[in-house]
Amino acid sequence: MISVDRQSARAVSLGFMKGSRRLQTSRLVLRHWTGDDLDPMAAINADPEVMRWIRDGRPLDRDGTAERLATWRKHWDEHGFGLFALTLRDTGELAGFAGLAMPTFLPEVLPTPEIGWRLARRHWGRGLATEAARAVLAHARDDLGMRRLVSIHQVGNEASARVMIKIGMRLDRETTDPVSGTPLRVYAIDLAGRPADRGRRFTASATGRRPVSSSNGESW
Repeated sequence: MISVDRQSARAVSLGFMKGSRRLQTSRLVLRHWTGDDLDPMAAINADPEVMRWIRDGRPLDRDGTAERLATWRKHWDEHGFGLFALTLRDTGELAGFAGLAMPTFLPEVLPTPEIGWRLARRHWGRGLATEAARAVLAHARDDLGMRRLVSIHQVGNEASARVMIKIGMRLDRETTDPVSGTPLRVYAIDLAGRPADRGRRFTASATGRRPVSSSNGESW
């Protein structure tokens, strides 16, 4: 098990400006959503491999992505946290998202927030999901004062399980989606007492190009 506070070689250099909805790592910027994000996010959601482990596995069209973006913005307004647009620091390209959401589709884990991510297929295998997830985890702990997070994946999505383990999460339970009956695994992490990762640099290692997307949830 790899815990956040023990992995100094892979820890996150994080900058957060309160009220700006912006995080920064050595390779990534996590920021608020803009109107220009619709088409690149729609392209990500249209990829069957990206969406394989999300809900029923069907890709989203542009209208579906527009509805999802509206939902994500509403979540920010209602809860004060949410999903960030995930962009490459060097180019500004939208690579996907990472952030927090309330997993209302699985009432048994509420009121604990869920951490999740989704990346375009061309950015798999570069350690970006782990880098983004560590930044979001540090933000949840240090800026939002959260004490516990969960992350949920469909059974079979081992790539997301590996990211969960890398950021220090442990298997909490096996369950099923109450609507679809899909088998799920819930990972969890207790944040209280974990030291901050600020001031350290992140060094990613190459991994296999497997599907990089967490959660079966309606929030994504």
